[in-house]
Amino acid sequence: MTDSKTHLLRRLLIILDACLTILAYAISAHVYAGITGKVDIALQNSHLLVIILPAVILSMNAFAAYERFKPQKTASFAFLTAKALLVALSTALLIVFALNLDYASRGLLGGYFLLLFVTLVANRQFLVWWYFKKSVEKESNYLKVLIIGTGERAKRLTKEIHNQLEWGVTVIGYLDTDSSKVGHEVNGAPVLGTVNDISTVLEDHVVEEVILALPRSMMNDVAMIATACEEEGVQFLIMSDLYDLNASRISLTNLGQIPVLRFEPVALDTGKLVVKRLFDIVVTLLAMPIIAPVMLFTALAIKLDDGGPVFFIQQRVGFHKRRFPMIKFRTMCVDAEAKIKEIEHLNEAEGPIFKMKHDPRVTRVGRFLRKTSLDEIPQLLNVLRGHMSLIGPRPMSIRDVDLFEKGVQRKRFSVRPGITCIWQISGRSDLPFEKWLELDLQYIDSWSLWLDIKILALTIPAVLKGSGAA
Repeated sequence: MTDSKTHLLRRLLIILDACLTILAYAISAHVYAGITGKVDIALQNSHLLVIILPAVILSMNAFAAYERFKPQKTASFAFLTAKALLVALSTALLIVFALNLDYASRGLLGGYFLLLFVTLVANRQFLVWWYFKKSVEKESNYLKVLIIGTGERAKRLTKEIHNQLEWGVTVIGYLDTDSSKVGHEVNGAPVLGTVNDISTVLEDHVVEEVILALPRSMMNDVAMIATACEEEGVQFLIMSDLYDLNASRISLTNLGQIPVLRFEPVALDTGKLVVKRLFDIVVTLLAMPIIAPVMLFTALAIKLDDGGPVFFIQQRVGFHKRRFPMIKFRTMCVDAEAKIKEIEHLNEAEGPIFKMKHDPRVTRVGRFLRKTSLDEIPQLLNVLRGHMSLIGPRPMSIRDVDLFEKGVQRKRFSVRPGITCIWQISGRSDLPFEKWLELDLQYIDSWSLWLDIKILALTIPAVLKGSGAA
């Protein structure tokens, strides 16, 4: 409902923020050049807008700055904007560091982002929200809706319309299949007639959208209603909760000329996923100069310990249950996989996973690597290849997946697996499997870029502490 209006405003806000991002830099550069006299530095730094502009827009989008337009507390939006700009600035500085751009001025960039923060918050407070109050909240501009049905689904729809939608909506009335209900009121609006009166009602009233809220058993009149709406040039919508499915997002797509209703188990915005992928790549590449020497010394230690292979590569079940080769530093004896059947009865973990505190297959170097989580470092290569993300549910072995008892346990495959997740900062291997799974599902249902950043930041002390490491 009102999608076209929402999408239009979202595009306009993105364009406006992009223009303000450029304008704020022009002002900052002019002031910087006037104070320091370094006009050449101000001009050179303008090249960084190629990095900063998409970083700001993508980050604002990732923090849901373009999802809701109703006026909100300035402090709330200011905090949201501060987080988004912090991520954008960090990304820009990391790229500056990686490319060794020695002309970048920290003073100019710092002042610029401060001005940009004030500009974006002020714009949303005094321009966008002023427009919203002035134009959107006038009753004369309210969307006029006719609802087909008077039962519980229609009442629930009416409640959601008034409670959730940002744009003003007036339910002008209802139609029903039962003629005895005509003349009565539902939630303060009249029942204008029966379904057969649809053409007359559309002719006599201002109606912009018709929403079908009849149960599945009474769907025979859909074609007639759709035809009447088409003839009158009125939008026709059908409540898609025809089945009791716990879908996070429902959307309509086309397969050629065939419209198809899509039920998605996880609500993941494509734009935010792009930001998450860029975040994974940038952080991983920037960490490589520090990680590479550690990997070299670790490889030497493993080789000198028993002369076996440095890496342990195992098929894991990843995104959409696709298998991929996960890379770890080898921490067990060479024939560890063959020996698991001999000690499986000693499993100390609940559920399908296998864990032992004193696993006899672990080598001397392996114990240290597991305690410090250094064995996980090679998975950064999986991140670069797109098999994994930095943050996400741990990829599980084929053996463990085959032992899953509940269908919901496979929901973890609806997102890309990761090196660390909520479980890593909540007890790690000490957690029972059910709690581990609960935390994975919690992450999937509440995912945001800010959550990823918090998990990544909290993982470092958890790893250094070493508690709960296998």
